[in-house]
Amino acid sequence: MHKLEKHHIPKGFRGKSKFYVQLWWLVQATLINCSPQVFYAWRRFLLRAFGATIGKKVLIRPSAKFTYPWKVSIGDHSWIGDDVVLYSLGVIEIGSNTVISQKCYLCTASHDYNKESFDTIAKSITVGNGCWLATDVFVAPGISIGEGAIIGARSSVFKNIEARTINIGSPTKNIGNRIKV
Repeated sequence: MHKLEKHHIPKGFRGKSKFYVQLWWLVQATLINCSPQVFYAWRRFLLRAFGATIGKKVLIRPSAKFTYPWKVSIGDHSWIGDDVVLYSLGVIEIGSNTVISQKCYLCTASHDYNKESFDTIAKSITVGNGCWLATDVFVAPGISIGEGAIIGARSSVFKNIEARTINIGSPTKNIGNRIKV
């Protein structure tokens, strides 16, 4: 049974002060969410100003959410779609030329349900170069998605995905290999 009164966030877990986190959430809610669709450079600028590593010509929609941008890295020419959530309590690394389609949820954190204090646990997520996560894909903490992999719409990824494979379902199943072009 949980005793949530025993729960605490470990020192340094956020990577920045509480004030900085609140400032980021304010900037995201106003300057990013209210920006016109075509203001990609503006959103890249703001994310970089808060410590994200954002490559060249990355397209980030204004409704995308970044919990802690200083824990996010996105390679050149990648796309982050509408209503994507990068729940970056842990590190999220997204390669170049990768598409994270609308409503995807990359979740780097969970809880230790075996402890009364229900401790928060963070594990990194890596998505390789040239991947496509179709609409509404969930990626669990600690997952690595290999280069060129495709994850079909509404899939849930709970195990590592091999490079250049096509995967669908919840949980995902490999249904084939991507043809090299």
